[in-house]
Formats: sequence, structure tokens, C-alpha cells
Amino acid sequence: MIRIKLDATDSTNAYLKNLMLSEKPEDFTIVTANQQLHGRGQMGSQWESEAGKNLTFSVLKYFKNFHIQEQFLLNIITSLAIYNTLKKLVIPNLQVKWPNDIMSGNFKICGILIENNLKNNLIQSSIIGFGLNVNQLEFGNLKKASSLKRITGKTFSLDEVQTCIVQNLQILFDDFESGKDTDMRQKYKSLLFRMDKPSTFKDSNSKLFTGYIRGVSEVGNLIVELEDSILKEYAFKELELLY
Repeated sequence: MIRIKLDATDSTNAYLKNLMLSEKPEDFTIVTANQQLHGRGQMGSQWESEAGKNLTFSVLKYFKNFHIQEQFLLNIITSLAIYNTLKKLVIPNLQVKWPNDIMSGNFKICGILIENNLKNNLIQSSIIGFGLNVNQLEFGNLKKASSLKRITGKTFSLDEVQTCIVQNLQILFDDFESGKDTDMRQKYKSLLFRMDKPSTFKDSNSKLFTGYIRGVSEVGNLIVELEDSILKEYAFKELELLY
């Protein structure tokens, strides 16, 4: 395992991608930035982080025979790695907002961005970017954002939290590669934010509707129960959960 620590970079995911153009970094190479200047979330959203207060890092993972149809397992593994870490730190009311935002109650504390390198129908490698709010207390206009310190009142060691995340990530990838991923899917489903609760959604046409989250399909689509007990699946970019 190689660790690269940067004072500042536009994006740790982008740094790793550029590194891969000139060399082949070893499996589980980790790039950490004290300050990420242009961090990105899902669907291109911006992610703001106060320098030295949070964890912004990316992990490179290679695969041997990982079919693209199973790629949602990456969301499950990464979400559970964060969940297992934060549970150990006694962060309350932890849930996963589909596909991989980590929530404490109604507040988002962690976002994950996964970018895959494909060849034919196989995932050759993935760059997994984590943005975990740790010791930051102010979030401006982001009313639904919080941090470990804001929730618990405690100051956390960034290095210790990161080490725990990486260890949990390695354990889960080892389980996946040895075929032990069935329990992961069930655990992920049990942690889904607003599972079986009446929720408001916005579709790709900006139309609002209500429904109930009933689970996630094998390929990672969100299963929503609509009126008249109709079950419909939505891919990530087709739907936004508004609460």
C-alpha cells in the first residue's frame, strides 16, 4: 500500500487518474489532500471542504474478473466501509442515502464518488473518492450537511479515522473477492435512508411525486412503490430523493 499526501489538489480522484497515465500505481494506492480545491460529488455536484478539517482521499483498486453488471457492489462495499468505521466511533443514527451518501439522522456527513476504468464488459480498476466531514463546524448554506464533531462535540484524529476506513475497505474487498457478498447486499438494504417511509422524489423531468423506497435491484436501481402498489425501478440519474 502506497500513501501519497498532498497539501492541496483540485481532486484526489483526478490526481490518481493522471498518475495512471504515466505509471501503474500499486493496488490500494491512497492519495490524501489536506485541501481539495475542486472536489466533485455525484452528478457533478460541488463538494466544499475546509482545509485540514476533513478527510478527502481516493483509493485505487484493481480487479481481475469484475463484470460491469455487478458494479453496484462497489457502492455497497464503500458505503459499508464508512458505516462500519463510524459505528465504531459511536456516530448515531447512521444510514445510507442511495446510492452511497452516508447520513447521521437527516444530515449528510460523507459522500463517495466512484470512477471505473472499463475494458470490454469488465471493470479493470476503480478510483474511489471519499469526502468525510470530520471536524468542520460551519457549512454555509448547506443546511443538510454536518460533521462528526458537530454531531458528537468531539475532535477526531483524521489519520486514525482514515486508517480505520481503509482497513474496513480492505476487509470488505477481501470478502467480495472470496465470494462473500450476499450478506453485504442485505446489510446495505437494512441501512437504506427512508426505507418504507413516504418520501418525495424528483424525476429527470423535474416532476415531483411521492412513493416508498422498497429496496435496490441487483444492478443498483432504486425500487420505489408508487400509487396502486406499482413497483418501479430508477437508475441513479433518473431520480433524486428530496426527503
